[in-house]
Amino acid sequence: MRRNFIFTLMLVFSITIQAQQKLFTVEDVVSGGRSFQQGMNQLSWIPETNNFSWTQGNGDKGLLLSSDVKKSIVDTILKFSDLNSALKAKSSNPVMMLNMRWINSDQFTFWSGNTFFTYSTKFKNLIKNNSVPADADNKSVASNNKFIAYTVKNNLFVSLDENKQVQITAESDSNIICGQSVHRDEFGINGGIFWSPKSNYIAFYRMDQTMVKDYPLVDISSTPANLKKIKYPMNGQASHHVTVGIYDINSGKTTWLQTGEPLDQYLTSLTWSPDEKYFFIAHLNRDQNVMQFKKYSTADGKQVKVLFEEKNDKYVEPMNPLTFLPNSNDKFLWQSQRDGFNHIYLYDVEGNLIRQVTQGKWVVTSLNGFDSQSKNIFITATKETPLERHLYKVSLDDVKMQRITTQPGTHYTVSNTRSNYYIDTYSNTTTPRTINLINDKNEIVRNLFTSANPYKDFKIPFSKIFSIKNEEGIELFCRLTYPTDFDSTKKYPVIVYVYGGPHDQEVNNSFGMGRYFNWFYLMAQKGYFIFTLDNRGSANRGLAFEQATFRHLGTIEVKDQMTGVNYLKSLPYIDSKRFGVFGWSYGGFMATSLMLRTNDAFKVGVGGGAVIDWKFYEIMYGERYMDTYQTNPEGFKEASLLNYVDKLNGKLLLVHGTSDPTVVWQNTLSFCKKAQELNKQLDYFPYVGHEHGVAGKESLHLYTKITNYFLDNL
Repeated sequence: MRRNFIFTLMLVFSITIQAQQKLFTVEDVVSGGRSFQQGMNQLSWIPETNNFSWTQGNGDKGLLLSSDVKKSIVDTILKFSDLNSALKAKSSNPVMMLNMRWINSDQFTFWSGNTFFTYSTKFKNLIKNNSVPADADNKSVASNNKFIAYTVKNNLFVSLDENKQVQITAESDSNIICGQSVHRDEFGINGGIFWSPKSNYIAFYRMDQTMVKDYPLVDISSTPANLKKIKYPMNGQASHHVTVGIYDINSGKTTWLQTGEPLDQYLTSLTWSPDEKYFFIAHLNRDQNVMQFKKYSTADGKQVKVLFEEKNDKYVEPMNPLTFLPNSNDKFLWQSQRDGFNHIYLYDVEGNLIRQVTQGKWVVTSLNGFDSQSKNIFITATKETPLERHLYKVSLDDVKMQRITTQPGTHYTVSNTRSNYYIDTYSNTTTPRTINLINDKNEIVRNLFTSANPYKDFKIPFSKIFSIKNEEGIELFCRLTYPTDFDSTKKYPVIVYVYGGPHDQEVNNSFGMGRYFNWFYLMAQKGYFIFTLDNRGSANRGLAFEQATFRHLGTIEVKDQMTGVNYLKSLPYIDSKRFGVFGWSYGGFMATSLMLRTNDAFKVGVGGGAVIDWKFYEIMYGERYMDTYQTNPEGFKEASLLNYVDKLNGKLLLVHGTSDPTVVWQNTLSFCKKAQELNKQLDYFPYVGHEHGVAGKESLHLYTKITNYFLDNL
């Protein structure tokens, strides 16, 4: 990787400088990405063809369009108005946005309300597959496109046809939940229903939360206010117990997998074998430092074998299910960070490692699929630089790699069924969203879509991406946005935007747009530098980089952020006495830490939804990175911002949603209490009824407050 390279962000396109004079308002900030990505919604390959489709427009004016790889002619597959007429004939609601999925070369499925349909483009007919009750949640369709599993409140049901709804679980205690996501969506979990490949079984989570303490959220919309109780397993306290059931569609019986004890273990990476004979689960202990991958019999629920084990003195974090090779019941791919970077391993179902497929000091960010002969896989990875994402083709036999995408930037790429053409969506700092059709020779066949410059009417500042090294010689990537009308003979204040926590990367070679970037541009127009640095603990740099903060959250991150601050202070046009900082969630924790733990390096800070003391945070995330406050008392003492309130000398604004179920309100309220005890002045604003973010019309209030806070105090 080239060191200290610079990407220059000059958002100046084919318009004159004189035309780009519009200045941002707070209303522009909260409008987000300015909708410039519209144009090829739901772009996807049509199976077993060289054709691809997308939707354009909505309601009766909407169209389903298609084209092929060899010619640029656009065909209309379907008018939404015709589809809506057919839906009306079946007494179903019309579609405004067609959320569809191709199942073969001439049929796609979609939902209309609570009814599931198939439409044939060949015969121009509409088939009603199934429906679910109006109060159904977590709908999951089987591979046969007929059966639908769903939940109502805390129980699991399946609709076998419109007239046959079967209740699978009958839990009377609302604190026992079936068919929904567990472990607070950690470990890559995003659902609780797992259909078998041939639609004969439903595997599902059952989560018993009866032992978890209630946490109160206050709803003031009624008089008197209501107390809403949620289950929030706090660090070091009782955790919920999860088990896995397998429901047999044919017999109507449920078999419980014998997952054993301890009951407060984590069960993730749930995977069916293609022949439905076996079920696989990654078992992670509560300390999250030992993972055993186990194979179970579908027939009786008994454990067959422990396939392999992974250990780490800090933590193991399984994030993905198995991926079986096509047409194989006995070989699968497994993603693991066991060698320090996320890579792919080929195993058989007896637990024998056949080979490591990818290797190097870079990470696989996604496994995209296989070629038509199943001899090669496609991956997205950071092989050239952590700042970019590219598509690679990797041989499963000799593990040779071929890079497919060539344009610098961040790529999301999908291959057709025959694996000889790819739809490549990418952007970089100077290129908004661009979609190209490329072939297996790495050639651009043609451009499908190029976004207009969303900022063409605005006066956009100059930005650059670069790297600096900390005291230990570790490279840290940064982005610096200059004030508009920058004059190197003047001195300017700086606002540091920070996140700094796990599973996040703020600095990369992609087009900067959206709410945060709009706010950066707004503040740059008002005369501020905006600086962002990805410190140790953040994502996509390997396990040693990510685990550097283990048991001491906030300490290493602050040290790395100060490397950036000291670099900026060395520049002649930076006002070293006017540094501000803003962050949300983990970034709120970091913003507050930087205000308190840097000997007054920062004059002004804004922290949103901030963790203040990690003993107030939930078990799964908190114990992974901090252990428990019983086993790591010194680490918790060091990280708790309650122990630094006496160091507050600058201006600090904390904001928090009063119904936040992620970072509970107790965090910043405890900080307020400590500030009043110490007679430390603190600015505070609660966003009443909001959860972990502030959405809707109140976001205008939020960003107006944040903007004015810096304008008034920095």
